[in-house]
Amino acid sequence: MNTPLAVRLRPQTLDEVCGQKHLLGEKGALKRLLSSGQIRNMIFYGPSGVGKTTVARIVANQAGLPFRQLNATTAAGKDIKEVLAETEGLEGMNGILLYLDEIQYFNKKQQQTLLEYIEDGRVTLIASTTENPYFYVYKAILSRCAVFEFKPLSVEEIEENLARGMTAMNTENGTEKTLSEDAARYIAESSGGDVRASLNFLELCYYIASDRILLEDALSCAQRNLTAYDRDGDDKYELLSALQKSIRGSDENAAVFYLAKLLELGDLQGACRRLLVIASEDVGLAYSQAAVVVKACVDSALMVGMPEARIPLVHATLLLATAPKSNSAYEAYARALQDIEKGLGRDMPSCLKNNHFFGVGDKKTPYVYPHDYPNHWVCQQYLPDDLKDRRYYTFGENKTEQAARAYWEKIKKQ
Repeated sequence: MNTPLAVRLRPQTLDEVCGQKHLLGEKGALKRLLSSGQIRNMIFYGPSGVGKTTVARIVANQAGLPFRQLNATTAAGKDIKEVLAETEGLEGMNGILLYLDEIQYFNKKQQQTLLEYIEDGRVTLIASTTENPYFYVYKAILSRCAVFEFKPLSVEEIEENLARGMTAMNTENGTEKTLSEDAARYIAESSGGDVRASLNFLELCYYIASDRILLEDALSCAQRNLTAYDRDGDDKYELLSALQKSIRGSDENAAVFYLAKLLELGDLQGACRRLLVIASEDVGLAYSQAAVVVKACVDSALMVGMPEARIPLVHATLLLATAPKSNSAYEAYARALQDIEKGLGRDMPSCLKNNHFFGVGDKKTPYVYPHDYPNHWVCQQYLPDDLKDRRYYTFGENKTEQAARAYWEKIKKQ
């Protein structure tokens, strides 16, 4: 049978769906919405292989509306127009249900084409995406849809589904093969929360095994699969975020783990860029030399490439994780940005302007050159009048910044 096991086992009702209890359990939001008889425009968000398309098909079957499906990776403008034109015909007079897979691949104009139709009810939209919809879906579409997040399945949930798979294949083939516990656990753990991948893996093991699928059978079929990782999607940013948060939290062990995962998954560039940012955002003025060392480590890593790049990058990671922390520079910029966004500080003090900025009758306050004064400092207003008392930067509590604070307090009091 050429149809993959994952397709043959596709659930036909919500109760048959594996996992997603937060959505489809008795108290799940999506289950309760559908039980009320209300079919809304919806966006299903989550990684591949966790049931988004399956649930969309089930909802469509329950809706009693003509079902049309497009995949945004291949659909063109004419495909959209053909589907929308059906709403003018007899079959679509009460509306149609459009399932749009991978909506993030539609540009803004293509997404806008749908807006009028979902606004007046001619189209009920169910869209799926592996990307964060709040970044990739046009806001006018997003505001008209309920967003439901689908999560990777747990190892236990996948093991339950593997048992279903074994029963189905034994029935189809008239056999009584069994699946060992350690093989089931290995297949479940290797799938990265992707139920489709786990069933495809199981099917391969089934046909090479004799009477019982053993761990050695699973190992012989295994491909290198550290995780279901999308280098260009949310998975990438979640791992980078985990790396930064671990360093920020001074957990050197977690930091090394997430660095290793990023590098083994091939994201050398992403890891390098994030480490450079962390050096200034999270260590910052508490140990300014960290930025220099990290830059040197990153340069070395990019020059030698993998696998040797691991060595300078773990050097940088451990330095950042164990260094004193300060986000005072990051916070100073954020506070300044708030005032800029409010439109404050439009006119700087005249002493900071070049002479050619002044028209007839303008009064220029003379600029005082700090290097002509003791300790190279003189009291002078630099911020605009409406911001002259603002304090954007607060010295951190670390030794380095406190030393700088004490120095300038002494100078400015003199």
